[in-house]
Amino acid sequence: MARGRKRKAGKRHPSGKLVQPRLEETQREVMSTVLEARQRHFGVSERQAKDERLGTALGRLAFVGAITLSQYAAGELYGETMARHRAVVGLPMAQPRSVTGLLINEGIFGGGEPVHDPELIDRIRKEAAAATMVLRDADRDMPAGTRRGPSLLVHSLVCYDVDAALWSAADLKWLGHGLDALAKLYRIRLDSP
Repeated sequence: MARGRKRKAGKRHPSGKLVQPRLEETQREVMSTVLEARQRHFGVSERQAKDERLGTALGRLAFVGAITLSQYAAGELYGETMARHRAVVGLPMAQPRSVTGLLINEGIFGGGEPVHDPELIDRIRKEAAAATMVLRDADRDMPAGTRRGPSLLVHSLVCYDVDAALWSAADLKWLGHGLDALAKLYRIRLDSP
């Protein structure tokens, strides 16, 4: 009878050590899993599944043509602006993508408090304030009784990655209005899809 724990399955060297998979093979396997999941979830072909826009709710709207390229670019810039603002002010990430990110945010392990240049902090705060003010101005264009305004729609879609596939036509209209206002702020002029 064999003693100890069972041997792990897998290829072995002549010395008996397990052969570690190469990094390229591991990344290829991960990417194939991602592509298969995108095909299943979004009903796209294998070629379309490689489009990186399918990785975010904003990108999926751009992929199906619900928003223009300039609106997509404005949403991406808004997301980067708000993420930088949260980092500089010392707030945790809105959506940590991993347990490690969450643990670092909570100060459990990882780097200490970064020291930022006061001019950088001021510039980033002004950028975030300008984007927020533009969206609040877009909220003022809404008729009375409208439930959700452009500021809420844009922020939830871009910063919290809320899926907009089932949003009403009115919500998509006001989302587009908010993204157009941001495109004007960021001076983005791209063609429609």
